[in-house]
Amino acid sequence: MIFTWRYCGATPQSVRTFLTAKGISRTLLKKIKFHGGQLRVEQQPVTVRTLLTTGQTLTVQLPSEGAPDTLTASVAPLKVVWEDDHILVVDKPAQVASLPSHVYPKDTMANRVLGYYQRQGYANQGIHIVTRLDRGTSGLMIFAKHAFAHTLLSEQLHTQQLQKTYLAVVQGQLTYTHNRITFPIKRAPWSFIERTTAVGGRSALTEYWCQQQFKNAALVKVRLHTGRTHQIRVHFAAIGHPLLGDQLYQGPQIINLQRPALHCAQLHFYQPFLAKDLDLVSPLPADLQVLLNTLK
Repeated sequence: MIFTWRYCGATPQSVRTFLTAKGISRTLLKKIKFHGGQLRVEQQPVTVRTLLTTGQTLTVQLPSEGAPDTLTASVAPLKVVWEDDHILVVDKPAQVASLPSHVYPKDTMANRVLGYYQRQGYANQGIHIVTRLDRGTSGLMIFAKHAFAHTLLSEQLHTQQLQKTYLAVVQGQLTYTHNRITFPIKRAPWSFIERTTAVGGRSALTEYWCQQQFKNAALVKVRLHTGRTHQIRVHFAAIGHPLLGDQLYQGPQIINLQRPALHCAQLHFYQPFLAKDLDLVSPLPADLQVLLNTLK
């Protein structure tokens, strides 16, 4: 992957300073230097200390990325929602983990994306997950196709320019049609996996809007303003409205629902390489649609 910029500054500026302002991290600069990338000014190799002068053209060639040694390609199908040269957005089914672990070592979304890259014949096969989802959660996930895209999109997550909107089905009658949940979250002392709300935890903010109230449950639209592990599930359990099907957080168990009723339905972010905003959506999957029909 090659990127080119023209320097228009009035005074000389180092390549390092210029690229840092463009969002290229120190880590990526090291990879460019030591793993086959290149920096060129007017087609001549340079270092990060080189000074740019007005009108000069800087070219950055990222190092190629082969498939990760620890990851095996999966032949399972992949539903692509958006793809360009820099970003891949996919629709994750429930009960598929985002990344391999000792419990789920092979057929994860990372494995499926690698398999897709190989079937497409892509030279770069690095796996860069920008937004991950719990195994039981369905919906939209973003993969960056190279480290530069990963850095820029991760910064949007940090600044909340990248917005994730979920749909969830929670237990009970909601007191408020719109509310913000602000309990801090930390790892539960009795579990490696489970989280809890507690003083001394990390700050967390979840905002929700009730979309439909049923007799004993409600469909809510949820926006995350922070990204804590299990945040939506923990916060709704803390206010007495756990997600239907969420066994870990004492949600009511529903026949034919084998996971928490949670779906990442929309992503809004800025595509910096195309200079435009993207709004991507994923419809409710069949199991949650059946659930809503049952509640009606």
